This record gives sequence, C-alpha cells and structure tokens, in this order.
Amino acid sequence: MPKTIFGGEHRHLVAVLVEARQASGLTQAELAKRVGKDQSFVSIIERGQRRVDVLEFVALARAMNTDPAHLFERVMGKVSRVLII
Repeated sequence: MPKTIFGGEHRHLVAVLVEARQASGLTQAELAKRVGKDQSFVSIIERGQRRVDVLEFVALARAMNTDPAHLFERVMGKVSRVLII
C-alpha cells in the first residue's frame, strides 16, 4: 500500500466529498464556516492533500445536510469497484 495520500483510493473519498458539497449548493467557505474552520481546510481536503478522519467526515456530511452513512456508502461503492481482496 502506498504511503502517500495522493492518488490511490483516497481520490474516491475526495470525489464523493466534492460532489456532495456541490450538490448541497455550498461553497468551500460556507462549508468550512459550518464546521468551524476556514476555507483553506476544505480546499486542502478537496485537493487531496489532507486526509479526513471519521469524525471530520461525519461533521462535513452533517454540515452538508447529508446522512454520513449514505455518503460513506457512496465512497465504498467507488472503492469496492477497484479493490481486489
């Protein structure tokens, strides 16, 4: 497993978060404000330069008025297509 967060399966998580933010109609700044951060926090995540822990994932999903479990299912749907176990 690569030691970098760039590329790989992480890109699927990023894609789902970006799609969800855009679907919610929020800008990066608006989403960041809802989770008590500044815009650069969301930008760095969306560029794939920062990993998101599970509690941050839940906070981001809720801030976008999205069920975290549903959002995670979308991530797993993308990841499971490329993982060979």
